[in-house]
Formats: sequence, C-alpha cells, structure tokens
Amino acid sequence: MTAVLAIENTTVDDTSSAVKRPFALARHSLALAWRNLVKTMRNPEQLLDVTLQPIIFTAMFGFLLGGALAGDIAAYLQTLVPALAVMLTLFASIQSGVNFSTDLKTGLFDRFRSMPIGRSVPLIGAVVGDAIRYVVTLVVLLGFSSILGFRIETDPLRALAGCLLAIGMGFALSWVFLLLGAVMKEPGSVQGIAFIVIFPLTFGTNMLTPVETMPGWLQAWMHVNPAVHAMDAARGLMVGGPVAGPATLTLLWTAGIIAVFAPLAVAAYRRRT
Repeated sequence: MTAVLAIENTTVDDTSSAVKRPFALARHSLALAWRNLVKTMRNPEQLLDVTLQPIIFTAMFGFLLGGALAGDIAAYLQTLVPALAVMLTLFASIQSGVNFSTDLKTGLFDRFRSMPIGRSVPLIGAVVGDAIRYVVTLVVLLGFSSILGFRIETDPLRALAGCLLAIGMGFALSWVFLLLGAVMKEPGSVQGIAFIVIFPLTFGTNMLTPVETMPGWLQAWMHVNPAVHAMDAARGLMVGGPVAGPATLTLLWTAGIIAVFAPLAVAAYRRRT
C-alpha cells in the first residue's frame, strides 16, 4: 500500500520519464499487485472459493469414482490430484475478470487513469495480485489430498514445477477473463460467460477417466485442449510419466494465450476508460 501511495505522490513529469525506463512498468505493476494482495488479505472471505473448492472436488470425485475406476480412493488420487491442480487454478483465474469488471464499474480505474503510470499497469497488477489465489488453492489441495492418501512419487522440486505450470496456465487464462471484464458491462455477466468457457476446457479432459473410453469427437477435442497438456505434464512431474512433450506444449499454449489476449485486454481496457 505504501508503494501505491508513493506512485500517487509522484509528479507527472518525474513519472512520465520513469515510465519510459524498462523497470518502471514492472515497478508500478508490482505496486498495484501489492494493493490487490493487501485487499484480499483484509477480506479473507474472498478466498473462500479457492479454500473450499479443493476440498469439495477432491472428496466428491475421489469417493464417487475412486472405487469404481481404481479400486480405492488413494490409488485414484494419484492421477486425479495433479489434474485437479490445473483445473482449480483455471477456476481461480475467473475471479480476475470478475474483480476487474467490478473495479471498472465502481470507477476505481478512472482514478488509475489520472495517475502518471503505464496504461497496462492496472491490468498487470490485477493478474499478478491474484497469484495468491492460485497458491492458496494448491496448498489446500495438496494438504487435503495427502490426508486422503495422495503421495508425490517424484521429488519436491518436480512437484513444485508441476504447480508452477498450473499457475502459469491460470495466469494466461486470466487475460481471457480480463478481456471479458473489459468488454462486459456487469460482473455477473463476466462470471456467467467465464463458466461457459471453463467447463469444456477443464471437464473435457482426461482428468476423471482415460481418453480411450471416450467417443472419437471428444478425443479429438482433447488433442487440442491446452488443459489436457497441462494435466499430463503435472501428472508426470508429480507422480511420474512423460514430461517433456506435455510440458513443452503447456508452455507454448501459455505463451500463446498471453501473446494473443494480453494485448486485446489492454486495448479493450483503453477503449472502456
């Protein structure tokens, strides 16, 4: 918060020249990210969804499908939990667009526009500040699933890499929802459209059942679904299996989504403000 106040107290001339420096954009973005983080920590109810969803989905899928598909819940969790790590971070990214739309509607970004900072700074600050949501959901997921019997079969560094891939995919998708937040007039509309996007992306995968058991058209969708590659990479890094191919495709998808939707979100934000 102190950093944000420092930005507000900076003169136009001083900051205008600073914005031209390579580090200025990052510095201002981190200041607004810190604002979002402080705002979230002062309102912990904003983390209820990312706290409860890992518990609900793990218990529901584990107990409903574990016995039928793997013989027991512990064995099923070995394939389910890495995929859930990806699914839950993608779900958490929805809130970036909803919060962004809410701030636009309340006029907060009009105040940011009057400040001598880069036009993309509020958007970058929003997505970086929401990283706490990804961390919380993964910590709860891994903690609760370990109680039920899940075990990392590789090593902590590879497991951390799997979590980072999931966070990267969530960060990339948050730009899609920021674009929706800039285009849609109501936060409720952003959330409604976001769920239409997120459900086929996360449930149209091999998260719950093997690909071989599905019809051909659904298998074709999975070959081009970035969430499937992220889930496969997370499984390989957490419990063993192929890593190089899925991880490479995940990184390419992540970079591609950001390259396409970040400029579109910034352009839509400029038109809106």
